[in-house]
Amino acid sequence: MTRQIHRGSILHFPKASLNPSEHYQYWEDGVLVVKHGLIAHLGDAKDFLQAETTPLAQLPIVKHQGLIIPGLIDSHVHYPQVEVIASFGKQLLDWLNTYTFPAEQQFIEAAYARGQADFFLQQLFAHGTTTASVYATVHPQSVTSFFEAAQSHNARMICGKVLMDRNCPAALQDTPDNGYYESKQLIEQWHKNGRQLYAITPRFAPTSSEAQLAKAGQLAKEHPDTFIQTHLSENPNEVQWINELFPDYSDYLAVYEAHDLVREKSLFGHGIHLTDREYIALAASGATINFCPSSNLFLGSGLFNYQRAQANGVSVALASDVGGGTSLSMFANQADAYKVCQLQQTSLSPFDSLYLCTQGAAVAMGIDTQIGNLNVGSEADFVELDMQPTPMLSQRLNKARDLREQLFAINTLGDDRVINATYVAGKQVYKKGQHYVATAV
Repeated sequence: MTRQIHRGSILHFPKASLNPSEHYQYWEDGVLVVKHGLIAHLGDAKDFLQAETTPLAQLPIVKHQGLIIPGLIDSHVHYPQVEVIASFGKQLLDWLNTYTFPAEQQFIEAAYARGQADFFLQQLFAHGTTTASVYATVHPQSVTSFFEAAQSHNARMICGKVLMDRNCPAALQDTPDNGYYESKQLIEQWHKNGRQLYAITPRFAPTSSEAQLAKAGQLAKEHPDTFIQTHLSENPNEVQWINELFPDYSDYLAVYEAHDLVREKSLFGHGIHLTDREYIALAASGATINFCPSSNLFLGSGLFNYQRAQANGVSVALASDVGGGTSLSMFANQADAYKVCQLQQTSLSPFDSLYLCTQGAAVAMGIDTQIGNLNVGSEADFVELDMQPTPMLSQRLNKARDLREQLFAINTLGDDRVINATYVAGKQVYKKGQHYVATAV
């Protein structure tokens, strides 16, 4: 593959930071060079062209009018729930029984799962998301269908078979042993197969017996480089239910700790109603809280205390949690994150919120040497933003005094319309106004 040279304004966060607004790199006229699906050069366009020996007319330059940023990362999302997004009027536990579980029963059919996986991935790319940590269903074919679809785009995705052996419809139940063996087969087939990564996925403690949680912990010990994803302290009624189901444990996180499910690369959705002990334990373990502001507001679950998590040193990544969340757009979710923080007398910087779904998410998830930034050697997943997407946003951007104001306007008013093009491993997988069909790689 010959190199590709992308020229335009470029923004990214090159390293882990507690203060992203001070630790970003920005070129008004920059160059991003891609070769073999990786970033081969990043820097000022004038310096690059002066050092070039190839005549300018012969260089394969793609000129971008919008802002280039790293591909966005959604750290917690349910692909089977895309079809029940915007379902009315339920809090978490009722919402699961009324909408989620019936939708997930359809994924027993592999062809149906593949169709939904293809649709979901196309929507991710249209919203600028190039990597997501994805919940499938209890059916192994739902995972295989998703990974096959992701592999057809050469996209770096994380996914896992949901484990549930109680407190859910019989059609969605497995057993501790079946869940273990099916997950193990999927790990062996898909983990690190191309750009695919596996997540051991007990849905949440109420739908798994202690025997199943122990089997999940056994899987985690046997495959220490896999992810673990589940839910934690999303809703007050859920937390009360945990106290009833697991009376011998001090708190919700302790249930997962007792079964060896709290470690680096453990991704805990929500984490709203945590005790002081749980914050301390999460920080010490290197686990991550997935901040799901849109979902938390929509389901009335509560307000995630981002400032408290930061103060305790807990890793945080932003997430859509569709279908409880109301948009796959990580910009729409940044807008909701800002509002959640405002309700707690904290102002979330637009640099901070963008960091939480690019480099910050990658750092929290332990994959920042691969994605989340535009560093040389990273995988070439990036997005071009349309800086004139709607009359309202165009007018606001034209009045913006600096990059910070531009980002805040995009975060506040942006959605899929702000995405002009999406690139995965250097290949364009989405262009506004065009339709793309996956091809095998």
